[in-house]
Amino acid sequence: MKILRSLFLVIFLSACQSSWLSDLVTQAGQPLYHDDFSDPSSGWIQTTGPNGSLGYASGAYQIQVQLAGYDLWAASGQVYGDVQVEVDATWLAGPLDNRFGLICRFQDPDNFYVFFVTSDGYYAIGKIKAGAAALLGQEMMAYNSSIQPGQATNHLRFDCVGNTLKGSVNGQVLALTSDTDFASGDAGLIVGAFDEGGVEIGFDNFVVIKP
Repeated sequence: MKILRSLFLVIFLSACQSSWLSDLVTQAGQPLYHDDFSDPSSGWIQTTGPNGSLGYASGAYQIQVQLAGYDLWAASGQVYGDVQVEVDATWLAGPLDNRFGLICRFQDPDNFYVFFVTSDGYYAIGKIKAGAAALLGQEMMAYNSSIQPGQATNHLRFDCVGNTLKGSVNGQVLALTSDTDFASGDAGLIVGAFDEGGVEIGFDNFVVIKP
């Protein structure tokens, strides 16, 4: 079984703007934000460094983490309240013992929620508060066969509604817990490495839906 390792975050966040107007005019079940990453100028960070890279490629958004024990992430540049965040994620390279997923209620680099899965079938909901990482609702990452292994594409969904946090993969609810620390914030993507770097994940069809 896997445990959630300490997160070492590099900040790649464009200036946030409130989505309150969009939320007022959007009906429940409709998108507040959507990006299929077909337009490289749509606003997501593009950068390369010794620890990894983030950017558009082949009609998707790709995050590569070269350093063991490290995470890279990118966010939409909005501020949301209750959200349902979804994305299609595909393993591209590196060890299957990895972590990737969705972020919600990002306050700052030291405070947010995350729903992680791995390419060998494990999952967890976690919280980073005051820079300290912890799992919510479980002591260790757990296995579930709903997560397609290897190169298969997995559809991830992270619901952050009220105090309830729910993580789903391919239409199957895997994790359900609650927490009261963060009520709003940005939403985004995250990729990390455990003991071996070289993890590369491609993301497509990122959407933030009003629940």
